[in-house]
Amino acid sequence: MASSLIPYYYAATPTPTPSPSVAKNGGKARVLVLGGTGRVGGSTATALSKLCPSLHILVAGRNREKGAALVSTLGRNSEFVEVDIDNAAMLEATLTGVDLVVHAAGPFQQKNNCKVLEAAISTKTAYLDVCDDTNYAMRAKSYHKEALSASVPAITTCGIYPGVSNVMAAELVRIARSESAGEPERLRFFYYTAGTGGAGPTILATSFLLLGEDVVAYNKGEKIKLKPYSGMLNIDFGRGVGKKDVYLLNLPEVRSAHEILGVPTVSARFGTSPFFWNWGMEAVVNFVPAESLRDRSKVQGLVKLFDPLVRAFDGIAGERVSMRVELECSNGRSSLGLFTHRRLSVSAGISTAAFALAILEGSTQPGVWFPEEQEGIPVEARALLLERAAQGTINFVMNKPPWMVETDPKEVGLGIYV
Repeated sequence: MASSLIPYYYAATPTPTPSPSVAKNGGKARVLVLGGTGRVGGSTATALSKLCPSLHILVAGRNREKGAALVSTLGRNSEFVEVDIDNAAMLEATLTGVDLVVHAAGPFQQKNNCKVLEAAISTKTAYLDVCDDTNYAMRAKSYHKEALSASVPAITTCGIYPGVSNVMAAELVRIARSESAGEPERLRFFYYTAGTGGAGPTILATSFLLLGEDVVAYNKGEKIKLKPYSGMLNIDFGRGVGKKDVYLLNLPEVRSAHEILGVPTVSARFGTSPFFWNWGMEAVVNFVPAESLRDRSKVQGLVKLFDPLVRAFDGIAGERVSMRVELECSNGRSSLGLFTHRRLSVSAGISTAAFALAILEGSTQPGVWFPEEQEGIPVEARALLLERAAQGTINFVMNKPPWMVETDPKEVGLGIYV
């Protein structure tokens, strides 16, 4: 593998050659996908089977009928196992003989335990999750010493965002420092999905639960709290998406990037379409009591109420997804990474699978890591991870000035754009 990221612009994404899998006891590596009958888990299992056909994939969930249907599409190297993740004994028994567990059984908001990670450490099974909740991510991180002692490699928050977006941010910071471009001063994550991105009730529940949390951001090293779904900006996501309104949300990559990458000002914003969904999210924040949005049972009631309407509009909106990660440095230089895919439900699985293969190939050291930590995904492993994650993208750009990728750059004169 090359020591630096290859090349930073993909007009058409190549299909990488899968690397051999590493198993505990020789033979085929066994990967357990929890939440495998859901949209993200099922997409991850599908992506893994395509990226590395030699893997033995265990699709875990509570719905045997859905599990059997997915397994029938994955082929002979897969099977369904019925698992209740709240049953510690059942979970540990299922993990016995498994090389990696992928925890995609969300939502992670308002969870007060890390039972899957505890079971992985107990059975010495490598672990990753697609957590998108700050509190859960930090709770997982608190198991670092236990994972280190048990020689278990684990990464938290590794899907498409957070996950691939964290690695993109880490690379932008690394390049800026290596090129003496000044000290990184401001890092901003911007995300857009059309509708729910085809991910259904789980994403809807996650969105409502996030609306009940104060937004944590950092301004010149100071931690600040802001109102959720406030601070609207109109952001250009480039070819295939264009300009979209995005709003502040409390996302874990803000804290991890601030602490790990050492950038003093960090924030994250998210937006969706049709445009009136953004208005609806603002209305929920303004008129639904925050304590109700922190109550999982009440949120599930909201999901049941809104899900049929959301699904109807999802059919019209599609599920395009785009991420813009932008870094500004002390010398005035700005650089960004841009990632756009036609289908979030597919891209989320490919992104998660990219992290899974990195762990199976031995990239990750024992302990619990965030994606931007070198012990989780080393610098020399980021190229292959991003190459795999970018499969199927319609626009993937890294380390370019904003004017090169925006749909309407402004010329200030003499051929200079901003």
